[in-house]
Amino acid sequence: MSTPVGIAGFRGYSGAELVNILSRHPHVEPVLLEHRESDDKARPLGHPGPRRAALTPQAVHAEGLAAVFLATPPEVSIELAMPLLETGTKLIDLSGAFRLGTVENYKRWYKEDHTQPGLLAEAVYGLPEFYRSAIPGARLISNPGCYPTAANLAIKPLIEAGVINRGAGIVCDAKSGVSGAGRKPSLKTSFCEVTENFSAYSVLDHRHVPEVLRTSGLEESEFSFTAQLIPIDRGILETIYFRAQGIASAQDLVDIYQKCYAGEPFVRLYAPKQAPDLLSVARTNFCDIGVFYDAGTGRAVVISAIDNLVKGAAGQAVQNMNLALGYPETAGLL
Repeated sequence: MSTPVGIAGFRGYSGAELVNILSRHPHVEPVLLEHRESDDKARPLGHPGPRRAALTPQAVHAEGLAAVFLATPPEVSIELAMPLLETGTKLIDLSGAFRLGTVENYKRWYKEDHTQPGLLAEAVYGLPEFYRSAIPGARLISNPGCYPTAANLAIKPLIEAGVINRGAGIVCDAKSGVSGAGRKPSLKTSFCEVTENFSAYSVLDHRHVPEVLRTSGLEESEFSFTAQLIPIDRGILETIYFRAQGIASAQDLVDIYQKCYAGEPFVRLYAPKQAPDLLSVARTNFCDIGVFYDAGTGRAVVISAIDNLVKGAAGQAVQNMNLALGYPETAGLL
């Protein structure tokens, strides 16, 4: 028998990606949870099949859902979390509602008050490569943002190894496809605005910055991040610049990553001077990492690439679900 799991927000891009992944998962059955009236009466984007239920605690309990994915805006996730947790289901939230640990952090970066400080403090940050041991016992898992996933997988091992000259700063130049802005129509993401264009946004105050600071152990003054929109549908490529110390070659950086990610199923390392691209990770749950280093100047560049809808959202959420429910971590993803 397949285990039923619910998807709230299944009409959005991340929610639709969840439907696609879970519909081919060997151990679970997706149930689409309706939480609001919508003019979109068509089949959920990407898949015709799963049954539907109301997004209420009563329905979640009646359906016997072992886990519920919240692919909803932060304010909706905050409102729904406690009533759903009281049913005994596990929650995997894809929004930023529970990522930042404290109400002060949330207020600063999301410009809103947080009404569930206890849950904010309780939530486990679901980046399995670093927090795998905490995920199985958690009832609330906060799925990381797409940009921080690519950034932290590239930066954290090097910070811990002490090979980044933090005084010289780290620059992360991040480019994303348009699906990262969500499915809700807006002028900024309309075809005529995006095509043949390339633009930066949320400069110096992007709400994903604190996730990188918290996870990689950086101070805000040490990290410069700029997000940029490129006219493709999906994918994130981050070019990360820093001054290295205590190493002799690019291979030394690769060796650090190899030690950190030995046995990790979803991190792929490239040989020195080889760069990943977006086609290599499209529609996969992989993060690909390539490194460059100039010994004469100490300049180093790391390139990190993911699919923002998979490793940056739905795929990583399923990875977390697998860990939380005791299934093989790669189930439905490889």
